[in-house]
Amino acid sequence: MLLIPAIDLKDGQCVRLQQGDMNQSTTFSEEPVSMARSWVDKGARRVHLVDLNGAFAGQPRNEAAIRKILKEIGSEVDVQLGGGIRDLDTIERYLDAGLRYVIIGTAAVRNPGFLQDACTAFGGHIIVGLDAKDGKVATDGWSKLTRHDVIDLGKKFEDFGVESIIYTDIGRDGMLSGINIDATVRLAQALTIPVIASGGLRNMDDIEALCAVEDEGVEGVICGRAIYTGDLDFEAAQERADELNG
Repeated sequence: MLLIPAIDLKDGQCVRLQQGDMNQSTTFSEEPVSMARSWVDKGARRVHLVDLNGAFAGQPRNEAAIRKILKEIGSEVDVQLGGGIRDLDTIERYLDAGLRYVIIGTAAVRNPGFLQDACTAFGGHIIVGLDAKDGKVATDGWSKLTRHDVIDLGKKFEDFGVESIIYTDIGRDGMLSGINIDATVRLAQALTIPVIASGGLRNMDDIEALCAVEDEGVEGVICGRAIYTGDLDFEAAQERADELNG
């Protein structure tokens, strides 16, 4: 079970939002490179980056900070990035800079042809982020709820050749209300590619519950607010996950 610390970038700083609201952000560090280094030193095997400004602008906005992070840790651990990635040139540029996985969210839903082209051109490097509420997919930084069913889209994107899917329950993200285990497992059971849980991680109980369903296809979990507030000790949690599942 991969515990993946999240570094959400807004104006070059490390922040956390509540339910994707840019107006409800808490700044946890003005030094995202140091933050990335600290998570790797605590045992992270993958790091999750989000260009929040980019997600809302539809194009990269924190590329300078992202490149600095990649220079610092990219040769040691896998780094994945989402937010504002809408074209193949951007994907190629980030992969060339040392990124391991590109996360495509809104663009995958709005322009499936782009996702298909990305999977063809950069096989093994494309992850889809499906953000959902009550089983329906949201786009545009969670501001728009679509009629698309999350499982139906997951199956479609699996056929395109995506590496994995990050499933975020947007009703829980940043709220420390607990992972939506049931919805995550339902998606994982419907697919053959791995699913990464996201949204609402609270404490060690969530880690143990996720480890219990790893065999269903749940590969990892994005760790956000809980590891910044101290509700979850990241290092201890990863050690516990390894103890439970190896």
